[in-house]
Amino acid sequence: MSSNSTSGSRDGEEALSRTVDARGLLCPMPVIRTQQAIQDMQPQQLLKVIASDPGTLQDIPAWCRVHGHELHHSGEQEDIYTFIIRVVG
Repeated sequence: MSSNSTSGSRDGEEALSRTVDARGLLCPMPVIRTQQAIQDMQPQQLLKVIASDPGTLQDIPAWCRVHGHELHHSGEQEDIYTFIIRVVG
């Protein structure tokens, strides 16, 4: 798991607090890495998750619903799946 602080580069994009690079990992590891990262974060911070497992398209949104976090954005480009999660209280 890698983490870093980044700034938004597009108009209106909020700064990310942390990034989880789960490329190459299969279920359930992207979700486990996401959960581990969020445990160390504060409410309202944004976590970016990058994954290559197509199962994350269902797993990450479901995990957010179960744990009460907000899926701020999800996208896919060239078999890479990206999620931005807002940490909720």
